[in-house]
Amino acid sequence: MRQSDTSAPATGARTVTVPADRAGQRLDNFLLGQLKGAPRSLVYKLVRSGQVRVNGGRAKAERKLDAGDEVRIPPVRLQMPDEDGKSPPPKGLLSALDAAIVFEDARLLAISKPSGMASHGGSGVSFGVIETLRALRPNELFELVHRLDRDTSGLMVIAKKRSALVELQALLREDHGAGIEKRYLALLAGRMPDGVMAVDAPLHVGLRQGGERHVQVNPAGKPSLSHFRVLERRGGQSYCEVRIETGRTHQIRVHARHIGHPVAGDDKYGDAAANKRLREQVGLKRLFLHASTLDFALEGGKAPYSLSAPLAPELLDVLDRLG
Repeated sequence: MRQSDTSAPATGARTVTVPADRAGQRLDNFLLGQLKGAPRSLVYKLVRSGQVRVNGGRAKAERKLDAGDEVRIPPVRLQMPDEDGKSPPPKGLLSALDAAIVFEDARLLAISKPSGMASHGGSGVSFGVIETLRALRPNELFELVHRLDRDTSGLMVIAKKRSALVELQALLREDHGAGIEKRYLALLAGRMPDGVMAVDAPLHVGLRQGGERHVQVNPAGKPSLSHFRVLERRGGQSYCEVRIETGRTHQIRVHARHIGHPVAGDDKYGDAAANKRLREQVGLKRLFLHASTLDFALEGGKAPYSLSAPLAPELLDVLDRLG
């Protein structure tokens, strides 16, 4: 049955040869690039139903493509913007993201992500960073290099070239962060000891009823290493710099809880009573965790990258009130 005329015309089935600069890209991400405007849920449905073929055979969404692979893309009828009840990102969101850009060159773009904004859409979120950025600049290529928790603010890097994406993701996968240095700023509950505290505790991601992810220190988990250093103490709390050598889900938050000094404002792993006091006394209404710096080098670059995002204004206000 044909869909109504509120949809854009369906494209015919076509076969696309994977170019060299897309080698190593996941099938789902490749399809999202080919089917502009298609929701991720539709892409997964097409793959699961076998309508997408790679070299004549069925494939999974997470399959890594090779240069020269032949990908069959089925006819798809996409809804035109605003005609299926969905509207593009609000102008305020587009403006906020545009203002959040802290660095850009030919290969990369970096933003200071606001707290409360997801890295990508899904799970009830219509627009994340990547969808909003693509709407802001529809004629440019953008791919997420990494993600930040929705409640964490700070530095996020987006690739503008496939080669930069592949190289950066390889650096992120290196054991113990040898290729990239990631630092965060966090307010931890209570008085941390002086010096640097290394937390080497494996983390395991489990699912609670309803599908919510919950991370715990568990010997069966993945190796995880964080370094906490007190910068100053304010109002009985510890303002810290945190350097992580691995990038596990909720790593800093779970390691902070593990050492008895949870991140202030953390409603998942934190101290409810301490959070209540900080909310009432200094107005802390969010997680006090901010991705502050990334340092790395790319092949062929004139100089290493040293990117930073200033502490979010609402967190600076909290520090001032604590002081």
